[in-house]
Amino acid sequence: MLVILGFLMVAAFMFLILTKRATPVVALTLVPVIFGLLAGAGLGIGDMITDGIKSLAPTAALLFFAIIFFGIMIDVGLFDPLVRGILRVVRNDPMKLVVGTAILAMVVSLDGDGSTTFIIVTSALLPLYLKLGVSPVILTVVAGLANGTMNIIPWGGPTVRAASALGISPSDVFVPMVPSMIVGLIIVLLFAVHLGIMERRRIGKLIYEPELVASGGGRSVRKGGKGGNGSGTGGSDGSGESGQFFDGLDPNRDTLRPKLLWFNAALTVVLLVILVMDILPIPVLFMIAASIALTVNFPKVKEQGDAIARHSSSIVSVVAMVLAAAILTGVFQGTGMVEAMAEWLLNVIPSGMGPYLAVITGILSIPLTFFMTNDAFYFGILPVLTETASKYGIDPVEMARASITGQPVHLQSPLVPAILLLVTLAGVSLADHHKKVLWRAVVVSLAMLAVGIVLGQIPFG
Repeated sequence: MLVILGFLMVAAFMFLILTKRATPVVALTLVPVIFGLLAGAGLGIGDMITDGIKSLAPTAALLFFAIIFFGIMIDVGLFDPLVRGILRVVRNDPMKLVVGTAILAMVVSLDGDGSTTFIIVTSALLPLYLKLGVSPVILTVVAGLANGTMNIIPWGGPTVRAASALGISPSDVFVPMVPSMIVGLIIVLLFAVHLGIMERRRIGKLIYEPELVASGGGRSVRKGGKGGNGSGTGGSDGSGESGQFFDGLDPNRDTLRPKLLWFNAALTVVLLVILVMDILPIPVLFMIAASIALTVNFPKVKEQGDAIARHSSSIVSVVAMVLAAAILTGVFQGTGMVEAMAEWLLNVIPSGMGPYLAVITGILSIPLTFFMTNDAFYFGILPVLTETASKYGIDPVEMARASITGQPVHLQSPLVPAILLLVTLAGVSLADHHKKVLWRAVVVSLAMLAVGIVLGQIPFG
């Protein structure tokens, strides 16, 4: 019964989200409560939800202060040079913009934190997407795929979880999987090129009309292609390389702090270095960094309040979804649905498939890490699968390698706070994001699994 309720709960949640019949917050709250009660939780559902909230409270705190910190850095102009640099390369080509999004997301993902990656990528590139008429959904798809593929780096989380759960070294899991990651990233770039070409064809390649600029009418553009044309304005010198492109990054905004540029850059670098060194818990680190940034850049109390208020909508949206996701997590684990579903999966696997358990684990990691947290999969299901696989001569490290290939799909899960942050900042619905990203993420995951099998890092029979 728990297995049936578990799958029905997931199906009901996904149906409401994909058909846009409910917001993620409402679906994440009401669906688990209803199915938890049907599972016999009774009044105990309150404790289950409380436990779920406790487990995700640090994540909520992290996102709260990370949004404030990077919001301040955006306000004071830290990323303006980065945006101008990207603009010089992208110019007026949608395809270059989309590929640039993939590359930037890959580079920034090296810090191992998806939220940081999405804040930086969105703040730097979303204004360009809006100005060029490229769909913001393309941004979320490409950034989500890039970060999901990079998510197997040891300090990113999943690899460490898999290694810890099985008592092995993270480096023994990750290093042999580097070729798989590289192939995955190449596929992401190919997807980016394809999506960029499709957007270029859809909106036409924008070209400048300098004579209109010279006449004082602002910078006007027209779409190339078969006679399509349109216009847009915004004070410009016609170079296309200055702040006029920034819808949200006005080069004359009052919050700019050019004299503090190097201080803010140093503070950000120190933050990221300490984050990678894992000296302090990440939520505590962002609390301290945000407080320093507020104090130095906005010494007056009213200015500090205004700085926080400017980003309040993002904070409320993201933190609300994180806390709502905690309800689903708490009910999943508290009712025993996760354990029941894992046991059911083991029972339905025929004994003759035993030698292929590593490959089966890689395939199962795609849907299972999407519908449950990494903690639930790596600490709850992976050890059980690994114990069974050991009877067929499959080493734990091989099972761990297979288990991380589903991360490109996992990162798109509504249970992942970072992806909720991404779609919120980009102004994209989760349903629209999923419609374009899920099948592509599955392709990347299967390709990583296939490369691992071909190179002998993951046994096949």
